[in-house]
Amino acid sequence: MTMKDGARYGEWENVAVEFDAGIAWVSLNRPHKRNAMSPALNDDMVDVLDRLEADEAVKVVVITGAGEAFTAGMDLKEFFRATDGLPPIPQLRARRSMALWQGQMLMQYAKPTIAMVNGWCFGGGFMPVVACDLAIAAEEAQFGLSEINWGIVPAGNVTRAVVAAMPLREAMLYVLTGRTFDGRKAAQMNLVNEAVPAAELRAHTRKLALELMGKNPTALRACKAAVRNVQGMPWEVSGDYLSAKAAQARLLDDEGGRSLALKQFLDEKSFKPGLGGYARQPDGRPAGAADES
Repeated sequence: MTMKDGARYGEWENVAVEFDAGIAWVSLNRPHKRNAMSPALNDDMVDVLDRLEADEAVKVVVITGAGEAFTAGMDLKEFFRATDGLPPIPQLRARRSMALWQGQMLMQYAKPTIAMVNGWCFGGGFMPVVACDLAIAAEEAQFGLSEINWGIVPAGNVTRAVVAAMPLREAMLYVLTGRTFDGRKAAQMNLVNEAVPAAELRAHTRKLALELMGKNPTALRACKAAVRNVQGMPWEVSGDYLSAKAAQARLLDDEGGRSLALKQFLDEKSFKPGLGGYARQPDGRPAGAADES
């Protein structure tokens, strides 16, 4: 199904999707619960991400929250208390969609993803922030790993995500104390790429999304996979893997980006790789540049 720019779909009860010049803005949409993630919301996110990945009109996916919060984490009533008494298999099914969209889908997504943290981000909310390729936060956003305050471990791979993104001492401090920190601190600790004033957050994120849209999509997919997969590889293995990945990208790239770029740089002297991308459109503009105004 192809979804046109500007369209809104009321198909999902707990997720809102807005389309803008190739960008899909996906909002966790339970503002009355600070977008706490219930089993139903997790099911909706699996469906939303699956559809957007298959839609050729969608180039970049931005995940954010409706209202004042990104997400308050897992819904304590619907995700925990309502499922605690269930047999093991129903409990597993209730939790599976959370692991699916936050981990497997986002970390292996075929299109660039950006987490736009507009407000409260607690507990389970850390996982999609880390799983997205990039993350931008409002300076005023509040982050917290409050699990210690009610006697549990940050589970569902939240602790793994925090340790992967933040310095170990910082991760230990916030996991053990449950203290909160703002977007500026999140950027200092590399949990997010940047923190900007809340009033500038959407425009800043949109500019970044448009920049990504100007890149070769096959190269973007290959680079995303490469960055994820080389972590932990021995140097010899990563060198071989990256050479194979580069060859695969050249084979799959239907626009012949490498040859085009070499021609424009070496023969036509029309662009400098260190200052921007090669011309992907007949008029010489990178894809998406026309939408920056």
